Amino acid sequence: MKYLFALITLITLSSCQNDNSVDYDKQNESEIKDYIEKNNLDAQKSSSGLYYVIEEQGSGSQPNANSGVTVNYKGYYTSGKVFDQNNDISFNLQQVIQGWTEGITYFKEGGNGILLIPSRLGYGYSSKNGIPGGSVLIFDIDLLEVK
Repeated sequence: MKYLFALITLITLSSCQNDNSVDYDKQNESEIKDYIEKNNLDAQKSSSGLYYVIEEQGSGSQPNANSGVTVNYKGYYTSGKVFDQNNDISFNLQQVIQGWTEGITYFKEGGNGILLIPSRLGYGYSSKNGIPGGSVLIFDIDLLEVK
């Protein structure tokens, strides 16, 4: 009985260990830079670590982090696999991932481009909503309206 208890304790403890050895920040940075180079993008990097590409600046109003906006978007991984897309969707920039709250403010109404979002500005290091933890997220954004 003693040995059974010890074995169960050992199995429980070993299964509860967290693998903190993955440095997602470093891994994401490398993945984003490789993607930018492979796709010959002219990307800018913000102080938060967000990369963005302005394809068309737009000429209308420019949102701030508290604005309501309407966008078309397509979200995909660096592999090209699409995980979400939507047209004519409205929301407040305080209700979305940090990469969008910051990134969409770089466009003006009528503008479009690409956001390359490291996991710490996206869904983090744990899997959420079908997005694997630590994932770099890429979004094609068309900013239709600033409210």
